[in-house]
Amino acid sequence: MTSVPGPESIDDLLDRVHVVALPMRVRFRGITEREVVLVEGPSGWGEFGAFPEYDDDEAANWLASAIEMAWQGPPPALRTRVAVNATIPAIAAGEVPAILDRFPGCTTVKVKVAESGQELVDDVARVAAVLQARPGVRVRVDANGGWGVDEAAAALRVLDQAVRAADPSRAPGTGPVSLDGPGLEYVEQPCATVDELVELRGRLAADGVRVDVAADESIRRAEDPLRVVRAGGADRAVVKVAPLGGPRRLLAVAAELGVPVTVSSALDSAVGVSAGVAAAAALPGCGDDDDAVPAAGLGTGGFFFEDVVEPGAFDLADGHLPVRTIGPDPARLAGLRAVAYRRDWWLDRIRRCHLLL
Repeated sequence: MTSVPGPESIDDLLDRVHVVALPMRVRFRGITEREVVLVEGPSGWGEFGAFPEYDDDEAANWLASAIEMAWQGPPPALRTRVAVNATIPAIAAGEVPAILDRFPGCTTVKVKVAESGQELVDDVARVAAVLQARPGVRVRVDANGGWGVDEAAAALRVLDQAVRAADPSRAPGTGPVSLDGPGLEYVEQPCATVDELVELRGRLAADGVRVDVAADESIRRAEDPLRVVRAGGADRAVVKVAPLGGPRRLLAVAAELGVPVTVSSALDSAVGVSAGVAAAAALPGCGDDDDAVPAAGLGTGGFFFEDVVEPGAFDLADGHLPVRTIGPDPARLAGLRAVAYRRDWWLDRIRRCHLLL
């Protein structure tokens, strides 16, 4: 039996880690500074950045992903670049154009909705601002499980109509909005549970609302990542490399899911994003061209004031990210080094998670 490549010991692993803190431009997931661990291995760099609130069992998958990239490298690529979506946090509508400017050339935009303390009118305004700034883009929304079934069904009807009404091919004042025009591409994790997602899909079909339901948390935070699709709760899947345990595990899960897959980021540094790009580049699609798979949710580098690579080393170009091996700039590793007590916290976490692998 061939063993999976990895560090010789926990000491070998810890000798290779760098803990960095990346300052953010906007608050995202309630944080303004993102801490991650970068691991230098014989085959490249990996990233361990499980969010602090995740327990060790869940975080261990993220460590496995970092080790895979550092000791095995990326899987073979089928394409040279990967299309990505722009991501709009739950900000005021007036701030949307400035955020979109950080995503040059992106023709798909994901908009965060169902934010605690906000109303549906805020979501509609945010979506409308996207379509005003970039007419004709595909729009997908992400509720992060924030709606119940009734609330989701009502909200999606309104948001889908808002997107259809903004169709640039439709002249103003030409009557009711057609259901045949382009509406929402999909809604990501509208409800928290698999049972709710199943019920919602049935409700949308009965109501004539043609919006695909995509599962995210119901896959990456589930003991059985296939359950939601098998139960009839999702038309699509959103998958992330680190939570699933690495790009090869992601590809295996995607093959079993049997639905269109969007590869997404977990607010990673350029090193972590490059692992997502590698996975998206290896996905079989309707061909092996650069746009053969859904636009990936990997354009999150713009949320950082500083990243671990030099400007221009891994930038969006015409709405795409290149498929390339990424390593951090040594000067930036030093300049972004986390404070000592946070480094110690991460080292302790690595020790605990390593025991679970």
